[in-house]
Amino acid sequence: MPSSRIAFIPRRALMAMITVISALTAILMIWLAACYALFYNPSTEPVRSADAVVVLAGASSERLPVGLALMDQGIAPVLVLSSTGNPGNVHADRICDQPSLVPYDLICFTPDVDTTRGEARSIARLAEDNGWDSVTVVTSRYHVTRASAYIGQCSDEDINLVASKPNAGAIESLRRFVEESVALASAWIRPVCASRI
Repeated sequence: MPSSRIAFIPRRALMAMITVISALTAILMIWLAACYALFYNPSTEPVRSADAVVVLAGASSERLPVGLALMDQGIAPVLVLSSTGNPGNVHADRICDQPSLVPYDLICFTPDVDTTRGEARSIARLAEDNGWDSVTVVTSRYHVTRASAYIGQCSDEDINLVASKPNAGAIESLRRFVEESVALASAWIRPVCASRI
């Protein structure tokens, strides 16, 4: 009898381990599918005319060319750049330091907090102060969903997000998926603006 009992315990433990591994694998696959939809292939609308094109800070070598191309297409009369002084924003900051580099009306702002949350509040204030009804916002593809959620919490204006394409490998994309998942969850747990500006 003792030998059959010993054989039964490992099988039971094995079944429990298989169940746990299967559940964790299912959760991981669901998370990856959600990340693909939200951060790799986010829903965006066709580009349309706006009162301003805003380029969010960071990855300016990737985002700024998209914003400038939109301005060249006549999408909006005003180019708005988030200026942070951070290494990833050097191209946009250079234009803010030398506005004559672009042939458009230019507004540069420094968010009160150097985050997307701070930028969302600043964009809402700028829209309110300038009487803008619509704003086109350029950011990286992985950042579209979160930026849309944050700006939408602060502003009633019509916001159209345009995605620039980051040059990121699998490891960098996975890191972005984790970062964006946590940040997006925080948008619903701790809204950026208690009320719209």
